Amino acid sequence: MKTALTIAGSDSSGGAGIQADLKTMMANGVYGMSAITALTAQNTTGVQGIFEVSPEFIEQEITSVFTDIRPDAVKIGMVASAGIIQSIAKKLREFKAENIVVDPVMVATSGAKLISDDAVGALKEYLLPMATVLTPNIPEGEVLSGMEIRTPDDMITAAKLISETYHCAVLMKGGHNLNDANDLLYRDGGFRWFNGKRIDNPNTHGTGCTLSSAIASNLAKGFSLDTSVEQAKTYISGALAAQLDLGQGSGPMDHGFDLTGTFAAHEV
Repeated sequence: MKTALTIAGSDSSGGAGIQADLKTMMANGVYGMSAITALTAQNTTGVQGIFEVSPEFIEQEITSVFTDIRPDAVKIGMVASAGIIQSIAKKLREFKAENIVVDPVMVATSGAKLISDDAVGALKEYLLPMATVLTPNIPEGEVLSGMEIRTPDDMITAAKLISETYHCAVLMKGGHNLNDANDLLYRDGGFRWFNGKRIDNPNTHGTGCTLSSAIASNLAKGFSLDTSVEQAKTYISGALAAQLDLGQGSGPMDHGFDLTGTFAAHEV
């Protein structure tokens, strides 16, 4: 079985972060492991509190994983401080990690800010140049490119800027009322649109975490980047189409919509 490591924050309500990543990895056929960067008191209505681990402890977590069960891919999500970012980069360089998917999480679906200003600078300096692919949404793409994104052509221009700056592929995610279900993959001077079907479901908590983890899972299994993105989009469409409805705010998706068998049955 192929393996994947998620380096991200914990979501106590289970819809995003580490919890979404591990569910996604299992559903996509890889063995998931985690290095937790922060605990969050969080639910579908917002983030009530954040408790960070120390940079030294995140190094211990990553070392423990790589020295025993080496991951075939790494997904990086919420990294809230510069110290943690530098520690992650140091360890990934040390262990020569491959297939690194960076989801530059800056704002939660609920609108809560998840990253400090100094961490944005550290992210740009240390982690983004190590990535195989970045998966920013529109607001994150604006921060990373330094430009406003209002049209599909703007998405191409911003993705090109980001890709050329950090020397990696960029999957610019549609949404935020722009190209809603269509994502743009830019790399090596060329681009490809991945068109998706708009699914009428207000419960989108953790979509970014889920997509990046599905891409990492497919890269771990040896699929090309294009195929990994394509399969990840198909998976997330299925999870949204299952119309799970939990919580009072923007609820989680059904990560296990495709699990079948005796132990996956929902009722007695």
